[in-house]
Amino acid sequence: MFKMGRVLSKLIDLLTIVSGLAIALMMLHVTADVIGRFVFRSPIPGTMTVVSYYYMAIAAFMPLAFAEQKSAHISVEIMTDLLPSYVQKHLAGWLLVISAAVFLGLTIRTWGEAIAKWEINASVVQGVDSILIWPTYFFLPIGCGLMFLVVLYKFIIYLLGVDSGLDTERARADELID
Repeated sequence: MFKMGRVLSKLIDLLTIVSGLAIALMMLHVTADVIGRFVFRSPIPGTMTVVSYYYMAIAAFMPLAFAEQKSAHISVEIMTDLLPSYVQKHLAGWLLVISAAVFLGLTIRTWGEAIAKWEINASVVQGVDSILIWPTYFFLPIGCGLMFLVVLYKFIIYLLGVDSGLDTERARADELID
């Protein structure tokens, strides 16, 4: 199981790097568009479509599993903090089943939508250009599917009580500065 967690962590790291690259490319693309628009009076065609359909979708959905791996999603523990620690542990463990069901449902639904967009060769017309957008619909099921795998894996680890192999270390701000 530990090796499976390491492999899952490597896949999560890869998609997180892709997300970071998408954000960097988005920044460069928008900067080039602004420079082109105001300096050369010639903006880059399709910038809004590429930014909103490609870069933003990658940046939003690919790192979902990274946050789950690090247990960094937003949580509100108003009532659960009042419970004994062993109850908190088991409640958190069994709530993973609900999370897994939700992300499995999202994966299946968004996969169906992605296939439908692929079949019709979905595109957006911006100005005189037609930009294919059907590939962007696959980012959602990839991100949600990986999130499902992480949550399911964490539930199995909870049931078995073994080491997960997931990279759960969080980077501290002082480590980033050094």
